[in-house]
Amino acid sequence: MKKFVLVCVGEACPTPLMKVEKIMNDLEKKDMLFVTVDHMCAMKDIPEWAIRNGYNLETNEADDGEWEIMIEKN
Repeated sequence: MKKFVLVCVGEACPTPLMKVEKIMNDLEKKDMLFVTVDHMCAMKDIPEWAIRNGYNLETNEADDGEWEIMIEKN
């Protein structure tokens, strides 16, 4: 299992989701991607996409207006 970090602070949709999709396609089973976002649209779109694709997902507010999304490829 490997861990990867993607910081998308200051980036508006759909850029964060596009970056997440690209990285997740290259990951192996059980690898984890930690994404930091600060736009509410990305906080909505990325988890919805992950759930639709059957990935394990956790989210938390890392700072006021900034969220961390953990996605595990399964």
